[in-house]
Amino acid sequence: MQNRITTRKNLLNSNGELTEKGYATALLLDYNRKDIKANFLRIKEWDYYLVMNEDYAVALTIADNSYMGLLSISLLDFKSAWFKTTSVIKPFTLGKLGLPASSKSGDIVYKDKRVTMAFLHEGNKRRLTCSMKKFSAGKDFSCDFILFDEPKDSIVIATPFPDNKKAFYYNQKINCIRSAGTASLGEQTFHFNEGSFATLDWGRGVWTYKNTWYWGSASGLLKGKTVGFNIGYGFGDTSAASENMLFYEGKAHKLDQVEFHIPMGGDKHHYLQPWRFTSNDRRFEMAFTPILDRADYTSVGIIASDQHQVFGKFNGTVVLDDGTILELKDFLGFAERVYNRW
Repeated sequence: MQNRITTRKNLLNSNGELTEKGYATALLLDYNRKDIKANFLRIKEWDYYLVMNEDYAVALTIADNSYMGLLSISLLDFKSAWFKTTSVIKPFTLGKLGLPASSKSGDIVYKDKRVTMAFLHEGNKRRLTCSMKKFSAGKDFSCDFILFDEPKDSIVIATPFPDNKKAFYYNQKINCIRSAGTASLGEQTFHFNEGSFATLDWGRGVWTYKNTWYWGSASGLLKGKTVGFNIGYGFGDTSAASENMLFYEGKAHKLDQVEFHIPMGGDKHHYLQPWRFTSNDRRFEMAFTPILDRADYTSVGIIASDQHQVFGKFNGTVVLDDGTILELKDFLGFAERVYNRW
């Protein structure tokens, strides 16, 4: 049994605790940073966009984690299994980046001497622009994307943390957003035209110090129909609801529990070996063949992050709410395991 949130209300009560725990297919709970009663240094807010086609991907992040802000760009080339991530860290942003209280409205614009990044709403479309000097090997990077035909349904989850009543994770993930545009690195241009999709990971919350999470996502076409999924676990107490969801032609189909099976040798994960995914309701059964591991490791004092976002091809079956079985073949997406001490 998973609790579905169906009525609009404030996300937090007067004590700074979640008013309801569970999932929804839209942002029904209203987030307000001022309602948080936890230590202000524990507040974490981010917008992460991934624009991807069969050949390339660009990931853009603007995050305000209170004690530090993060502006990050990743460029991935699946044909050559190459990637580059470059990040700029700003100390003690404390909400000054002005991330909006909703994913549906409000713009984010950041600019300094090295990087410019903007996430904009333009009517019923979104526009993502950025530029960064000396992104890779002395070459500058820029991109400009338009996101359109955003589906009605998404996965929204309000998750508590068991050891701290004032800690929570409020998250929306939107799959299957059509996208078009270009990215450039030096003199090279990467085109994102027909068949390109974007994913938004919108997060607001108060996180505990140490966490390991698992997240997987994919968006694409199956016989001309849009298909996507979001799977994951590992953060907080998800007994009220999981974030596992299928999307078919813009409509959400709720899944129960999905487990990631990452190959291991001894106590080490072998991220570039084939993975498996299984579900307790047998509605998500997948093999996963990695193409590249977008690995990133940082350790500075009490802060550490060990990220493995692995891109590859999914092969298997998913089952819609009405029992319809969809077979996915070489369906491009990613799955990740991330450990953070933050």
